[in-house]
Amino acid sequence: MTRTSSRYTFIAAGLTVGALLVSCTAQPIPSATTSTSSHSTAHPSLGTSVPSHVTTNLQAPWSVVFLDGTPLVSERDSARILELAEDGTAREIGTVTGVTGSGEGGLLGMAVDDQSRLYVYSTASSGNRIQRYSVTGTAGSLSLGEPQTIIDQIPAAGWHDGGRIAFGPDGMLYAATGDAGQRGTAQDPASLAGKILRMTPDGDVPEDNPFPDSLTYSYGHRNPQGLAWSDDGTMFATEFGQDTWDELNIITPGGNYGWPTVEGIADTDGFTDPVQQWEPSEASPSGMVNIEGTLFIANLRGQVLRAVPSAHPATSTDYFSGEYGRIRDVAESPDGDLWLITNNTDGRGEPGPEDDRILRVHPSMR
Repeated sequence: MTRTSSRYTFIAAGLTVGALLVSCTAQPIPSATTSTSSHSTAHPSLGTSVPSHVTTNLQAPWSVVFLDGTPLVSERDSARILELAEDGTAREIGTVTGVTGSGEGGLLGMAVDDQSRLYVYSTASSGNRIQRYSVTGTAGSLSLGEPQTIIDQIPAAGWHDGGRIAFGPDGMLYAATGDAGQRGTAQDPASLAGKILRMTPDGDVPEDNPFPDSLTYSYGHRNPQGLAWSDDGTMFATEFGQDTWDELNIITPGGNYGWPTVEGIADTDGFTDPVQQWEPSEASPSGMVNIEGTLFIANLRGQVLRAVPSAHPATSTDYFSGEYGRIRDVAESPDGDLWLITNNTDGRGEPGPEDDRILRVHPSMR
């Protein structure tokens, strides 16, 4: 299925915030919808590729990571962590205890450090938290060790829990937190809600964080759920807006991204505008991954995989529009394939007989 949309609004990267607004009318290409672009640098394309199944029949999966080459999947509502065999068979390696989340809360994002330790973001009775686990055994017989809490008491609710965690190129752990339905917390420097946090692998405040003795790296966020870095180290984040605009932001230390005062491109002093924005019905952007200079973004309500060249973030190409339903997360596998997690069993989708699924497709350079 293809889709042509002209309802994207962009801001030209590298210019004064809000100084140039460029309205792009999308033009169709095979198996994709693309916005106009003038650059010619080779970048990954999915072309007319048809994804193949990695596994099926998952229940509200939220995140996929690779631990020494073995894929691990989190299930939001069951609080299970699964390992996938080469034939797609799913096996539980453990259940994260104390998960009490409902709605958008539960077992959410995961990340792996350079010591093959697993970090997990989940909702507990005292709030959202990040815990670290050792994983023992070998592929096919992995087991989840005892948790070590890195940070806890991040405000939680049935919605706007953020949940994505990732290690940056600087070796620090970053966490996207939502405003938990309390708008004012996003602008409150004393709150961990509505922020992107930056911490050491042990949960300590790095000395070069923008605010002294604070984990806050950026603030003014409503519900960010995607984190990725371009090849030159530029940090990007996706964010759910309310009723008007969803966002793709370039994250800078100490930046204020405006929520709840502004949503989307506002050209307002003191706030950093997004580099690209979409109507929520076309997006609801969640997980994101950089592959060879292209940011691939999973979208829930928009039911589309969106590709954004990191060097030209005011442009985008859409793939698989409406073909697989809601897409929650994306990841690059060790062999260079792009993996997509569907999210049709999360209570907001229309699950098919094989949902939820993980699909794989191999990007080619063009």
